[in-house]
Amino acid sequence: MRPLFFLALLLSSQVGAVEILTTVKPLQLIANAITEGGKPAGLLLKPGTSPHDYSLKPSDLRRIKNADLVIWVGPELEGFLTPLLGNSDNGLALMAQMPASAHDHHEGHDHDDHQEHDHHDGHAAHEHHDHDSHDAHEHRDHDGHEAHEDHHDKVEIADDSAEDEHDHDHGGRDPHIWLDPHHALHIARLIAERLGELDPANLDRYQANLVRFESTLADTDKRVAERLAPAQDKGYFVFHDAYGYWEDHYDIPSLGHFTINPERAPGAQTVTRIHQALLDASAECVFAEPQFRPAVVNAVVRGTQARVAVLDPLASDIEAGPDGYFDFMLKLSENMAVCLLNER
Repeated sequence: MRPLFFLALLLSSQVGAVEILTTVKPLQLIANAITEGGKPAGLLLKPGTSPHDYSLKPSDLRRIKNADLVIWVGPELEGFLTPLLGNSDNGLALMAQMPASAHDHHEGHDHDDHQEHDHHDGHAAHEHHDHDSHDAHEHRDHDGHEAHEDHHDKVEIADDSAEDEHDHDHGGRDPHIWLDPHHALHIARLIAERLGELDPANLDRYQANLVRFESTLADTDKRVAERLAPAQDKGYFVFHDAYGYWEDHYDIPSLGHFTINPERAPGAQTVTRIHQALLDASAECVFAEPQFRPAVVNAVVRGTQARVAVLDPLASDIEAGPDGYFDFMLKLSENMAVCLLNER
């Protein structure tokens, strides 16, 4: 009878488990660090799916309705969820609860003359304020670093020939909040707090997992900083201007970004402008993302000295376990460092 008893106990615990749904993979990784030992968080958008122009399916609507907690960035990223979660009790919108940062301050500039992904207008002063996590990140405050050149010197190139299929408004703030370790810790704390309210019987487990997350994050942050430090004077461009928080935190700013359609090669005039920018800046690397076809990437760098590497800000191929967020940070830094330091 004992096996049957334990089976019944297991089934009853699963029935009573908190149903958590996250929109994008990096949020799932942070959530799973807090839920370790219980039911992991689900993922609404499959890896490789852009949150900017997603259309909900009936099955998505059912998952959102049945979830005890839906963790999303907010209207700045997943605008399609605003009608469902804007005033919902089961939604946890993170952006509205993120502490202000120097990067957010520079995000407030006018973007009317930019297209598509131009939502990072500037990564100027690289001051690192303590967002409730000084004890976890005091080794990486960069107080001794001077501010980099004004953000207006950064190159922003839009493809005039491409249809504006991915136009979106982020409301003046960079929504890629998970790329700032300070914000990641704040997100983990918000999730732990909400789960403790929804599931007080497991409050101690959530708090213990949060302590572990904070400790491991501090160690991972230090490792990433050490890996990227030798590359801080290397110039690079990115395809998608998504890395402002990361650049600010690790004091490794890009020279600019290209706004082009990932599914089609940029027009001849755009390629000419990009080539000239790469040559003028003597860029070491150009960082594309998984959704960009090789033909698009090759068109951009052909005839230049720049090396090509891939960064994935959505952590598409990272295992969704309790250490997934740290694996994500380490892989992102490794891909950057290998290209910028020409270690291939």
